[in-house]
Amino acid sequence: MRALLQRVKSASVIIEQSRYSGIGKGMLVFLGVENTDTVEDISWLSKKIMQLRIFSDEQKKMNLNVEEINGEILVVSQFTLFASTKKGNRPGFSQAAEPSVAKKLYELFNKELENGLKREIKTGVFAADMDIELINDGPVTIFIDTKNKE
Repeated sequence: MRALLQRVKSASVIIEQSRYSGIGKGMLVFLGVENTDTVEDISWLSKKIMQLRIFSDEQKKMNLNVEEINGEILVVSQFTLFASTKKGNRPGFSQAAEPSVAKKLYELFNKELENGLKREIKTGVFAADMDIELINDGPVTIFIDTKNKE
């Protein structure tokens, strides 16, 4: 499972020119599900995201997590995080989970975040053609891969 996190001042999902969902200050999470991912990946990644201290304290140091700033989270499915560009110029996506599996794990991931933070997580629509609007804060962008826990 891969997540690309962006600290944002705001972020929105637009579908067919209408705002579907959005957040204020918090974290935009693009989530990619791999064909070998399990509920253990969900558990590890959701805890990591909730505890990640990427928000500034009074001394302007990244020392606070999303819960401590009362921030929001927007999760958008993003199978292209598993793009392989090794051969040729057109990316391949064979590592990405099949849509039926990916959707279930995506939904479980969102529920895990909601249960951990005890509040609603905003989302996009799985497999929809979405436009994402965001105002990066920093910018702060962090990549996490459950198979490469750095």
